Amino acid sequence: MKFVSIIMGSKSDYEVMKECADTFKKFGVAYELIISSAHRSPERTKEYIKVSEEKGAKVFIAAAGMAAHLAGAVAAATTKPVLGVPMQSGPLGGEDALFSTVMMPSGMPVGTLAIGKAGAVNAAYLAIQILALDDEELKAKLLEDRVSKAKKVELDSSEVEVIL
Repeated sequence: MKFVSIIMGSKSDYEVMKECADTFKKFGVAYELIISSAHRSPERTKEYIKVSEEKGAKVFIAAAGMAAHLAGAVAAATTKPVLGVPMQSGPLGGEDALFSTVMMPSGMPVGTLAIGKAGAVNAAYLAIQILALDDEELKAKLLEDRVSKAKKVELDSSEVEVIL
């Protein structure tokens, strides 16, 4: 069974990362979601990654704030794609998490998304695009979603547009 693993550094990340999970539900993509910290529970994190790969995890999404080492810790433990979602927290409002997530050493990539909700949703979409590389049904759902979004823009415009 192929699925995407969502790992959050703390329970406070759940409300944002629920958006990620909801996106997977919308597309019928299987996922797991757990809380595990790179700093407070490093052995749990490592073991979870190992077990998840054995069960069929194809992509990992790691969300953390402040020091935001979680995505890097996940990337160090797998060769699967890792997507990092910096969380808005602490005195720097998530900028520290963004820099920690994006500034990985060469050869240890983490695809880093935007801070917060937009990043969580886009992490789900990017994971779905990765899975759709060899899944025609999922690819069709993505194309249908794009068409739907384009139609919504046209509908919204028709309600307010003024054209001479």
